[in-house]
Amino acid sequence: MLFKRLLCLLALLTFFGPAQAFETRATAAWVYDTATQTVLMDKNADQPLPPASMSKLMTLNMLFEALRDGRVTMETTFTVSTRAKNMGGSTMFLNERDRPTTRDLIHGIIINSGNDACVVVAEGLAGTEEAFSRQMTERGKALGMTNSNFTNSSGWPDPNHRMSMRDLGILARHLIEEFPEYYGIFSETEFNYADRAAANRHNRNPLLKLGGGADGLKTGHTAEAGYGLVGSAKQGERRVIFVITGLSSEKERAEEADRMMNWAFRQFVLKTVIKAGERVAEAEVWLGQSQTVGLIAAEDVSMLVPALVQDGIKAEISYTGPLKAPLEQGAEVGSLVISVPGLPERRVPLLTETAVAPAGFMQRMQKAAGVLQKRFLGEPGSES
Repeated sequence: MLFKRLLCLLALLTFFGPAQAFETRATAAWVYDTATQTVLMDKNADQPLPPASMSKLMTLNMLFEALRDGRVTMETTFTVSTRAKNMGGSTMFLNERDRPTTRDLIHGIIINSGNDACVVVAEGLAGTEEAFSRQMTERGKALGMTNSNFTNSSGWPDPNHRMSMRDLGILARHLIEEFPEYYGIFSETEFNYADRAAANRHNRNPLLKLGGGADGLKTGHTAEAGYGLVGSAKQGERRVIFVITGLSSEKERAEEADRMMNWAFRQFVLKTVIKAGERVAEAEVWLGQSQTVGLIAAEDVSMLVPALVQDGIKAEISYTGPLKAPLEQGAEVGSLVISVPGLPERRVPLLTETAVAPAGFMQRMQKAAGVLQKRFLGEPGSES
C-alpha cells in the first residue's frame, strides 16, 4: 500500500535523526515529555530508592485531594502535636501553640520542606502518621505508582520508605495536570512562617533562579539518598518533567538538572506529522459499492523528532484487508505505525473516511465471475 503524502511528510523530517544519549551522573533518572507522552530517558527508573523529601509530593497530593473533595479549605486550621514540633531536619518551626492554615502548610512543605508541616497534615487528615502513610501507599498504587511504599509523610529515612524515579514523575505529572490552581506555589521562592524561618525561607529548587521555564517541583536529600530533584519546565507547547537522584552535592544536582533540562528541550523538536481527518492511505474493499475506501488519522499526530541530521524515521500502515463491506464511516480498521530511532513506537488509529455500502446483485455477480476467470482461465489476454 502506497501512502505517498505521508511518506513525503516524513521525508521532510529525516533531516532530524537520533538524539545524543544523555549521560547522567545520577544513579537513577527519568525524563518525560508531556505533550507527546514520550519517555526521553530512563536510567534505573523503576528501581525503588529512598526518595528523601521528594516524597513530600505525595503528602501534598493527599492534601490537594482533600481540598478538591471539600474536606478542608485553604483557611482550615490544623493542630500541631508535640511529635510534629519535635521533627528534625528541615522545618517551618511550628510549635504546639500554632494553628497553621492549609495555605501555610502547603507553603511550608513546598518552600521550607517542612518535616513538621508534613506530620501536621498527616495527623490532621488521617489521625496518625502511620494511617496516613498507608493511605499514601494505597492512593499511589491507584495512580499507577507501582514501585512506591510510604512509611511516613516527610521522606524521613526508613528502609521501607521507597519510590522509583518513574513513580515520582507520574506523581509530578498528576500534580501539574490535576491541580493547576495550586501548582503555581511550586515556583514561589520564599516563605517565612511567623517570622521564624528566616534561615530556611528559600525554595531549594536550583532551577527557579535560572529561568528556562522551570516552575517546580521538589528537591530531596539524605545521606542514603544523596541529592535529588523532581523538576519541571515549560517552553512553548512543550512541558518536560525530569527526576534525578543520587548526586553527591547541591552543586552537582543543580548542574545536572540544568544540563538535563536543556538537553530535553534542545535535542528534540515537536513536529505535527499529520492532522486528524487527513487521508493517509486507501484500503481495498471486498464486495462494496466502492472498490476502495480512504483511511484517515483519528487524531493529530505530533511527534518529538531528535534534532540531528540522520535518516531513520519509518512509517507503515497496518490493517487486515481487503475490508469487507458494509463499512460505517469512522470505523477503526487499522493503525498508522511511526518509528523514530531511540524513541517509543507511535501507533495512531486509522478510521474509514466514508461509509461503503455492500455491492448490488449485479456487482457481486461480476466480482464472482472475475474471481472464477482468474482461478480457471487466468488473466484476460494471458497465455495458458
